Amino acid sequence: MNRFLFATGIENSSPVIALPDKRLHRVDELEKTGHYARWKDDFALVKELGIDVLRYGLPYYRVHLGPGRYDWEFTDQAFGELQRLGITPIVDLCHFGLPDWLGNFQNPEFPRFFAEYAKAFAKRFPFAELYTPVNEMYVTAKFSARAGLWNERLCNERAFVSATKHLVQANILATEAILEVQPCAKFIQSESSEYFHPIAPEAEKVARQLNQLRFLALDLNYGNDVCASMYEYLMDNGMTRKEYHFFMDRNVKAVCIMGNDYYATNEHIVYPDGQTFICEMFGYYVITRQYYDRYHLPVMHTETNNRDADGQEKDARLWLERQWSNLLRLKEDGVPLIGFTWYSLIDQMDWDTLLAEDNGKVNHYGLFDLERRIRPVGQAYRELIKTWHGRVESGLLCL
Repeated sequence: MNRFLFATGIENSSPVIALPDKRLHRVDELEKTGHYARWKDDFALVKELGIDVLRYGLPYYRVHLGPGRYDWEFTDQAFGELQRLGITPIVDLCHFGLPDWLGNFQNPEFPRFFAEYAKAFAKRFPFAELYTPVNEMYVTAKFSARAGLWNERLCNERAFVSATKHLVQANILATEAILEVQPCAKFIQSESSEYFHPIAPEAEKVARQLNQLRFLALDLNYGNDVCASMYEYLMDNGMTRKEYHFFMDRNVKAVCIMGNDYYATNEHIVYPDGQTFICEMFGYYVITRQYYDRYHLPVMHTETNNRDADGQEKDARLWLERQWSNLLRLKEDGVPLIGFTWYSLIDQMDWDTLLAEDNGKVNHYGLFDLERRIRPVGQAYRELIKTWHGRVESGLLCL
């Protein structure tokens, strides 16, 4: 990268959940937030803020109709407009859900068909050079196969390992497929950056295991040999030596940028019985430094947000200032930071239940509300970009 990326994103999660009456229901954040009807307005808002980079994903389940079959109608319109406006997309190809015909993340056929889809996209949209093939692999596997909230809705270690290996295989194969037709592509791997704090000595073993699991998807993606206890965990829960060596023998790290997503909910206090509760202690600087020291890759802050408390109009702005200050400190301490993202452009819906309930509740995390009116944090982000633009242009915030 030869420039610093000020970015936002449009939330495009699409997992399948079970409603109280047991019916399966597809959550489509693009539909719930009105983006399908107002996509041109939303892209214009990106330009209004002075942002030229957008984390933007397709409705994967709508596009990939079957093996070798695609419906590109909406994608052609949306990406054509992004190109016309000069907005650089970071293309998000899979965000928490699969097409119905692929089932869920236990499906071993998913990686092969996903790579086919990624290659087809890259051929059709050659101007796109930045990709997040599979968004937040750790979170996807955790919520689908360990917490029982989405998709397969399973709650066991074997299912979690199965989902993780399929997600990472899909990410690697898609990376390789895109590079075949777009050799200049770079891959910004957006991933939740987590930490687990033991509340007492009796909780240290549990916390240590959870702190290894947070790295698992990235370890496999970047070919980073896991520790002995994690290797035993993988072998005990269904991964084979051959599958493990698939990850160790691949080499996509050279074309990768590590995207770290950080929220106030990313840190957890751990009890001896494995129960956790949210408690922010370290912050973005400390946790991102841990990830950088492990992988030594350029870093992009790919997601953060906060909301204003009732009657307040400064909480989100203070959070923005705090995250930006953490980023600057990391940059001064030698970590190669290439971008920052407030996620998302517009408010989201039902993330207060982690999308597990279809309540239609608006979550006030956007730079704009769902009427497309700018929020105070949107004004603050526009001013931040304007203020720092000169330093970016002079190269002080570039790699």
